[in-house]
Amino acid sequence: MRTPRDSRIAVIGAGPGGLTCARILQRHGVTVTVHDRDAGPDARNQGGTLDLRADNGQIALREAGLLDEFFALSRPEGQEMRQLDPAGETLFRHVPEEGERFKPEIDRGRLRDLLLGSLRPGTVRWGRALEAVDGPEEGPRLLRFTDGTTVEADLVIGADGAWSRVRRAVSPAVPQYSGVSFLEARFHDVGTRHPDIADLVGPGSAAAADGDRGLFAQRNGDDHVRVYIIQRVPADWITAAGLTVEDTDALRALLLERYGAWSPRLRRLISDNDGRYADRPIFALPVPHVWEHSPTVTLLGDAAHLMPPLGVGVNLALLDACELALALARHDTVDDALRVYEKTMFPRSTETARLLDGAAEHLLSPEPPDFADAEAS
Repeated sequence: MRTPRDSRIAVIGAGPGGLTCARILQRHGVTVTVHDRDAGPDARNQGGTLDLRADNGQIALREAGLLDEFFALSRPEGQEMRQLDPAGETLFRHVPEEGERFKPEIDRGRLRDLLLGSLRPGTVRWGRALEAVDGPEEGPRLLRFTDGTTVEADLVIGADGAWSRVRRAVSPAVPQYSGVSFLEARFHDVGTRHPDIADLVGPGSAAAADGDRGLFAQRNGDDHVRVYIIQRVPADWITAAGLTVEDTDALRALLLERYGAWSPRLRRLISDNDGRYADRPIFALPVPHVWEHSPTVTLLGDAAHLMPPLGVGVNLALLDACELALALARHDTVDDALRVYEKTMFPRSTETARLLDGAAEHLLSPEPPDFADAEAS
């Protein structure tokens, strides 16, 4: 059986989990290649802001040798949390203490740039959209890409997110719609162009809900704010209304009607956005999600355990990546390393997924959060 150092290891997906795994492997002298569907590192916007927690995400960055750089780029003030009622009155506010670094925020794009810059040149192969993983279970595996090219690998690590193509090689599970959908709105240069929204959101995040609908606004770097308009609706609610996501004015009018009883100040989070909305229905994998062990394929992050977006996804992905990379660095065979990794990852992800099963509904709760419970989760 091949040792990890003698194996052709292919990571699919250049998100935080895949890049962290590659970084830690390289620090331990293990060769790895990352394949990503994007044409290049700047092909698309990487999304909003992330909090990386001391008890999981930061552990991985420490093993990657990047924790100090993370702290230099992060925004500890982003830990501030505000809960409002639909009238715009403050129900709850957490202001982080001086020096608090339990879960500072960092923009997803800056985290990705940090990780990419830490890898050896040529580690990431861009423009590689995976079509399928073929080949015998004992290996070698054949990666088939949509451009017609193929690559052989002795180990395939699926870090390719919610709609993972690697997952199909080990599991028939597919994500299911949660019943809750986000519509994302973006605000640029808020200090100058949207001062009322800058004041409402503050340096961190602000949320409000009435039991059926909610708003979650979050400060990003570079004076940006992203707002998530949260509704309990069918996944195709936009199409059912006879609209497309490009119909910005018509969507805005529909949303303002649905949020008609909310305060004018909060309704500006719906009406004053810069540009079009982005449709983001919330999906999750069945609970539990496990698979029969394969000596040549494994998964991490959302590919392994997609959950509602309640602050755990990227942290679990980074912890998965760290533990998988360390297992490969410390064991004599790939098979032994995968068994050690999955023995820990399966129960951890199952426990967390059970806690969050159906928890997308919590995003609509009008009750203020229990901050002590939130930090323990």
